[in-house]
Amino acid sequence: MTHKIIIDTDPGIDDAMAIFYAALHPDIDIVGMTGVFGNVTADIAARNAIVLAERVKQTIPVAKGANAPLVIAPNGVSDYVHGTEGFGTMPAQSITGQPLDEPAHEFICRMINEHQNEIILCPIGPLTNIAMALEHDPSIAAKTKAVYIMGGGLDKGNVTEHAEANIWNDPHAADIVFAADWDITMVGLDVTTRVQCSPADFDRIGASTPIIGGFLNEAVQFYFDFYASHYGKRGCDMHDPTAIIAITDPQYFIIETHALEVIVEGARSGQTVRSTDPSRPKHKVPMDVDAKGVKQRFLSMIETGF
Repeated sequence: MTHKIIIDTDPGIDDAMAIFYAALHPDIDIVGMTGVFGNVTADIAARNAIVLAERVKQTIPVAKGANAPLVIAPNGVSDYVHGTEGFGTMPAQSITGQPLDEPAHEFICRMINEHQNEIILCPIGPLTNIAMALEHDPSIAAKTKAVYIMGGGLDKGNVTEHAEANIWNDPHAADIVFAADWDITMVGLDVTTRVQCSPADFDRIGASTPIIGGFLNEAVQFYFDFYASHYGKRGCDMHDPTAIIAITDPQYFIIETHALEVIVEGARSGQTVRSTDPSRPKHKVPMDVDAKGVKQRFLSMIETGF
């Protein structure tokens, strides 16, 4: 089965891991990418999506999206985690292609309407573009095959005690997305923090695939510095690639179903919680994971590259 996916992304070091995995996977067809603020600005996000597509020698349409949340003031980019240009200490990368003139939310709606019940949306950044697409054309919820979100966490946060970064960056957008009646799988911190890679893992893929693995190994050193300074370990959690792997390898995950909502103000702003609102649809939430299986799936897929 071929999965037609649109990746909504703010690349970002672990975004690069996810996009390379998807681009190399024989059963995934990336039919588009959309850039959003978060780890970097929306302009850099769109450019970096093109950088990654061109590095894997694919021509993928990329649309630039939102550069700010729907309601709250922006929190600022995560350059202390991903570097000023998104890929650690690497300077801005040159590109041959250019983003589409079409805004991200309109591109998403058009693609879903042109490929009804075929598109899997995979947002791995703040959910602003997805919420804007729903507001632009509410009918897309019924026409989307599935939505796989890297974000949230029912039992933990990372940027605050309660909130995961992607949801925290635009809690109002996330709440709109979770309120919609479509098939969501929320791949959050409950599982992504259990899938971890070490410097030796990236040395391995850097040596075996210099163009793709070598790029990741160079970029990830900055990420390792962040983890070492904040968590006392030199390694990293595999947030974004785990969300893509959930599409292709659901056998690695133990799923619960919950109605979800997002707290949008106060000290707990950005927290994803189980909703007691009976009008809310129930969504899939992986709560346990075969971390070794997911890690090996990622590494072995990157090693099919060049």
